[in-house]
Amino acid sequence: MKAWYLLYCKSRSEARAQQNLALQHIETYLPTYPEEKKLKGEVTIKRVSLFPSYLFINFDPQVTSVARIHNTRGVIRIVGCKELMTPIDDSVIHAIKMREHKLLSRSLPTEPVATSIPELSQGDKVRFTEGPFVELEGIFDERNGEKRCFVLFELMGKQQRVAVERESICIA
Repeated sequence: MKAWYLLYCKSRSEARAQQNLALQHIETYLPTYPEEKKLKGEVTIKRVSLFPSYLFINFDPQVTSVARIHNTRGVIRIVGCKELMTPIDDSVIHAIKMREHKLLSRSLPTEPVATSIPELSQGDKVRFTEGPFVELEGIFDERNGEKRCFVLFELMGKQQRVAVERESICIA
């Protein structure tokens, strides 16, 4: 039966794997979000992978060989692929697509807004106020430079550590 599965790709090879899977007529979905980059004083907005090294694929294992997917350039393996693969519910994919659409349709602020940010300690419960994880909750892990920090949150049944802008979280 055709369903969505999570694919683990080689580092920075999600787009390559997506192209090679498209050549095999396999539907893919690579969630992205807009990220503002400053290079030599010029601000550009670049679309960045929401889940680096991961790609969603929609296929029927009865029709398309799992080995064929594993042998696609840029692909490492289907996540959780042992003897029985666990499909991802369509509602999860739909929710991610809706959040991605909301992020891409929202305009980014042109000027930074000055706000006072309270200090966080390791283990504090936080909530995302902007960005791709808006409205999700996590646990503050540690600072990562002046403007970024690491937050732990549960995704796909595992605890993930994500580097985010410090201004995109608040105490829950």
